[in-house]
Amino acid sequence: MIRTILIASLLSAAPAMAQDAPLTAMTPDRIESYDFVRESADYIRREAMVPMRDGTRLFTVTVMRKGTKDAPILLTRTPYNAERNTSRSRSQKIEEILPVMDAEFVQDGYIRVYQDVRGLYKSEGDYVMNRPLSGPINPTGIDHATDAHDTIDWLIKNTPETNGRVGIIGSSYPGFTALMALINPHPALKAAVPQSPMVDGWMGDDWFHNGAFRTFAFDYILRQTTKKGSGNVPYTNPDQYQLYLDAGSTADFVKKWGLEASPTVQKMMAHPNYDQFWQEQALDKLLAKRKLTVPTMLIVGQWDQEDSYGAPAVYKALEPQDTNNDMLHFTIGPWRHSQVNAEGSHLGPLTFKGDTAREFRVSVMKPFLDEHLKSSAPKANTPPVITYATGADEWQTSQVWPMAPAKPLYLQRGGSLAFTKPASASETRYTSDPARPVPFVPVPHNGRDRTTWTTWLVTDQRFASTRPDVISFTTDTLEQAVHIAGQPMVDLYAATSGTNSDWVVKLIDVYPAEAGENAANAGMHLPIGIEIFRGRFVHSFETPAPLTPGKHENYKFGLPHVNHVFQPGHRIMVQIQSSLFPLYDRNPQSFVPNIFHAKPTDYKAATQSIAHSPDKPSAIWLPIVPD
Repeated sequence: MIRTILIASLLSAAPAMAQDAPLTAMTPDRIESYDFVRESADYIRREAMVPMRDGTRLFTVTVMRKGTKDAPILLTRTPYNAERNTSRSRSQKIEEILPVMDAEFVQDGYIRVYQDVRGLYKSEGDYVMNRPLSGPINPTGIDHATDAHDTIDWLIKNTPETNGRVGIIGSSYPGFTALMALINPHPALKAAVPQSPMVDGWMGDDWFHNGAFRTFAFDYILRQTTKKGSGNVPYTNPDQYQLYLDAGSTADFVKKWGLEASPTVQKMMAHPNYDQFWQEQALDKLLAKRKLTVPTMLIVGQWDQEDSYGAPAVYKALEPQDTNNDMLHFTIGPWRHSQVNAEGSHLGPLTFKGDTAREFRVSVMKPFLDEHLKSSAPKANTPPVITYATGADEWQTSQVWPMAPAKPLYLQRGGSLAFTKPASASETRYTSDPARPVPFVPVPHNGRDRTTWTTWLVTDQRFASTRPDVISFTTDTLEQAVHIAGQPMVDLYAATSGTNSDWVVKLIDVYPAEAGENAANAGMHLPIGIEIFRGRFVHSFETPAPLTPGKHENYKFGLPHVNHVFQPGHRIMVQIQSSLFPLYDRNPQSFVPNIFHAKPTDYKAATQSIAHSPDKPSAIWLPIVPD
């Protein structure tokens, strides 16, 4: 009997054994797959293709520590590769495979989810850069709001370890998708943390600032939208100042490097003005039309080199709805773009008291999310506004933003600044030549260098002070501290001999020549805020018009929001110039219908005039906090 059973078992196994070909020297060596998550891993990692309402499936990765239960979900919808975000290394420890900022969350039982937005990486569908909300320019009925809703619905039904509460978080583009999730939100969405979100690509985020185009967008566009041949624009000259200058106009640059095939580039060049194309994508305006029902924390860096506009604009749009001052929270940290998720003890020449980013994530951001997402958590008592006062090196809280009304600091004869109006009429002139634009950092420079790009907003401005096409106005040495907390506003009376002009205004903290313990920064001209305004839009962002040569126009625009203390012994400086190149494209200084297509003969030198007189009192309005 035993022998019969043995033979039967061998016969039954024979077909399976026959399928395994003998291993020889010519056996193919590639295997179909390998799961780097081994049995010893302290986490679970799941991949899924999550169906949307139109049948498109989006690649989604869920990560949690083994044994997790009754847990909240923290979701990020990203164009930056969900697989890579959940496999930073091939470690068997959960903290090592996820981004650094996730450590505190997964250590405390959160379920972390990353998803590729439609059309990118492993997700199906068509990718549209900053896909607009369904409406006049998007008739499909599908957008990031619907995709977020469908994703959350699937997650709470297919993640048995969850408590059914979802938060959404992300910085930059994922900050944009986090904001989109607030439009007709899923009932399970209980909190949102948009960080440095892309909100209005024309007014002040990635693509334009007040109508001036940011040329470095081309590298991002080519990397983001190209299926084959993706990467930066294929030039090798590390001196971008000379590279863009030699190229001519923006259209000339586009043609030289074959970028005209990009739909994204075509769209931007076809819409140089603030028309419906841009207005229908402006999330601050779209959100203002809807009731805020999800507790939201908006975060931005004071020196955010990419998306300084979005978070404050959304706060301004939504704050009037928050009558109880408990649904909307606003944070400014002493950071570059997205530094809230990185190490935050320094930025360029500045050193802060400890890791400000981790301190904020642990002490403020996580308790906020815990309160709204965990099944049981203490009330966080998150302040409506929390900002880091640079210059004083401390976190400060407030019930309102700005923290104080604005007070004008007037430009004066002889390059001085004072809180009193000029007593007599005067003006300061300089010549702006598009053939010699003012660089945004010292030349030669390579904006692709990470250190250059992430710290240009804190670059010592002494390199520009000696140029004849940069004019400076400075206070006397301060006898007491001047604390500003809000948005400095430019109120400039300026004229040009041309028919178009750019105006760049910088607010600067001038350090003492002898800085004591801070000797490395002695004499530094630290920029607190820098912004540009394209003159053709002085009367209308939708319909530009030529400037009248010699006529002083009143230009009003904001610098980035700040909390900064100018210390005693320092001075306050305002610098004005008419180019910031090649970060922004050159203004030809003669009016043309579309600056992208300016011809060589359109670029002309012009005499610029800044008025500082009783009837044209150019000033910068500072939100000065009383002692």
